[in-house]
Amino acid sequence: MTSQLVIGGALLAVFAWRFHREPRRLSNGLLLLFGAGFVLLGLLDELAPEVLVVLIAVSPLLVVGLAVLLIVNGVRVLRRERFRLGNAMSLLAGLAILAVVVVVPAGFLIAARSREPGVLPALLLSLLGVAGYIGFLFTLVTLYALVYSRLRPAPGSAAIVVLGSAVPRGTVPPLLAARLDRAVELYHREVAAGHAPLVIASGGQGPDEPVAEAHAMGRYLRERGLPAEVVAEEDRSRSTRENLVFSHRLLAARGDDGRLLVVTSSYHALRAAIQSRQLRLPAQVAGAKTARY
Repeated sequence: MTSQLVIGGALLAVFAWRFHREPRRLSNGLLLLFGAGFVLLGLLDELAPEVLVVLIAVSPLLVVGLAVLLIVNGVRVLRRERFRLGNAMSLLAGLAILAVVVVVPAGFLIAARSREPGVLPALLLSLLGVAGYIGFLFTLVTLYALVYSRLRPAPGSAAIVVLGSAVPRGTVPPLLAARLDRAVELYHREVAAGHAPLVIASGGQGPDEPVAEAHAMGRYLRERGLPAEVVAEEDRSRSTRENLVFSHRLLAARGDDGRLLVVTSSYHALRAAIQSRQLRLPAQVAGAKTARY
């Protein structure tokens, strides 16, 4: 057994222990990423240097391929969803990657031909460092978000909190409907296990919304057969942080300070989980299925 396998195994063991104790830590993903990396190096053993050379050789193609994928995905998002900064992030990220791919080689070529390159090489190296750091974070968050989104929440929650999203027509759109349907499914699972959780529809009213998100969500839940007495509407929040804080206060005002089961879109589950931990709330987060884009 190589030293890489021993190190990788140890890191994965620490990851498993920390994940069991508190899965809402992004640092768990760091342990998972490095542990898997060391195990892979150990399995490759003597082939590791050759594999590393191949990866370095094809990395420019992988980077360009990622940029194209992000741009295509970004255009698709903007076509299917309303135009706002959050929906444009994929497109902007792809364009930024292409800009780095073009600017850095061109910059080094100019510096090589110049008799006095000045600070240009240092600026280009700094740009590469920033891009590499962002790429590392992208990989880390993506990997751990996929792991966390598959975590099955344990029964016994005092309330199921559904995070809202835009209702520009006053009715529940498909993205939000998936969250609410997931909440209904989890509610019936809790009831079958002998629990009676409150279901909190959480979301305020934006300037382009005819009604508060919570009201549209509450109506949807009751239409799906949930008893009116178990549905509560929190209609003041404007962000995920406020969703969590105000929903917890609503539950506490009813004399219950138990655990929350937060329901949001699968890609958003890790972010909501990290925020709930930062707020020191007893909470689990369950992800609902969303469109692949």
